[in-house]
Amino acid sequence: MNRLSWFFAFITALVAFSCQPKTESKEQEAPLKIVSIAEIESCIKEFIAVKTAENDGVFPVKDENHDLKMKLIRVHTEYLSNLGPKRHFACVDLVDDSGEVYDVDFFMEGEPGAMTVTEMTVHKLNGKPFYSWKQNKEDKTWYRVPLEQSNNSLLGVVEGKDSFEFYYSVQVPILTGPAKMWIPIAESDDFQKVEILSLDIPGKHRNLDDKVYDNTIMYLELGPEDSGKSVEINYSVDRKEKGPYQAPSPNPDVFLASNILMPRGGRFEEIAKEALGPKIRDSHLIQARALYDYTSDNMRYMKFGDFGRGDSNYACDSKTGNCSEFHSFFISLARSVDIPARFAIGASIPSDRNEGGIDGYHCWAEFYADGKWWPVDISEANKYTALATYYFGRHPANRIELSRGRDLNLNPSPVSGPINFLAYPYLEIDGKEVKAQSTFSFQRKVDL
Repeated sequence: MNRLSWFFAFITALVAFSCQPKTESKEQEAPLKIVSIAEIESCIKEFIAVKTAENDGVFPVKDENHDLKMKLIRVHTEYLSNLGPKRHFACVDLVDDSGEVYDVDFFMEGEPGAMTVTEMTVHKLNGKPFYSWKQNKEDKTWYRVPLEQSNNSLLGVVEGKDSFEFYYSVQVPILTGPAKMWIPIAESDDFQKVEILSLDIPGKHRNLDDKVYDNTIMYLELGPEDSGKSVEINYSVDRKEKGPYQAPSPNPDVFLASNILMPRGGRFEEIAKEALGPKIRDSHLIQARALYDYTSDNMRYMKFGDFGRGDSNYACDSKTGNCSEFHSFFISLARSVDIPARFAIGASIPSDRNEGGIDGYHCWAEFYADGKWWPVDISEANKYTALATYYFGRHPANRIELSRGRDLNLNPSPVSGPINFLAYPYLEIDGKEVKAQSTFSFQRKVDL
């Protein structure tokens, strides 16, 4: 039984046996006031706000297995409900200081403005449940049942760590004159350790430093003698699952600015403010979750039309695209309400096999809130809704990041100007971009 099914069954049962208030006679009973979902949401948010203020800016959560100090991300309005007279249920997403996202179940009693939380338990960690609900056949009451550790690998996720070799290959087309090529070079950071195992590079080449986004880009000068040759870059990669991480405040001139295909302001500001509603007064973390949900709820993952360029206006008009449209749209919305956000691109390594080809690039985003960069992957959350909580604040271990940023200004740069983003090679012939056949493949280090 999925969560929604058992939840509604749970609600029905609880309504049936909820205690009715005692009165002297039925004639004296006043009609019971039905508490609205909006009132329940307001009360649980007020309860969390009061407790947060009382505890130095953090909300304490204690149950039999947890003693946590957290901050609010969102209230699940789809799960708020009346369980009977003066009894209510709420499901809330909260995050601890390390960036772990917890789904907490609340039971409350009382009337609007005077509700008391009677029970609070941690239901999920990063989207994975600790328990489910079952009904006692005899007395129809409901009780929690622990679950075995759930596994997301069937949905493309490798948690913890992954190690693999990654092979980047480009076929140089037939050239009748000079050509230029730009290729991203993967680098090590706090989440991936990258070693170049071998390089086979035709023509003249050297590395360029992109100081704005901290990229290394290989620049090649090619000629007719390089026709049909291959560019081969083989990497060894040890990758860790990526969560929120501490960082200094980002440069607003870069991460709150417009890009050529990823503008801020205008209709993106209007859409963001409409999507946020009263949340416009909340924290950037709460706002980012609302924009994450809005993007996933209002776009479809479809590869047709002018997709694949990361064009926020195209995404806004068509409500379709691949990962580049999903994350460009989100970044335009976030920046339009002053949430710093950035774009990155690389490749996802299949979780269900240990070698072979990779179906093209994959891209993602990060936003800045509460002194941390928060990874998000909205297109994957859209495809696998069971992982929507996981992908808010998490990138799995089975991926490699090749470059970051948009409108890459390099020296030398293509005649057409800055490069939109860089995963596949950018090949320029006679001042025009020409597609070069490229393939990604991998071999997992299964003996580790």
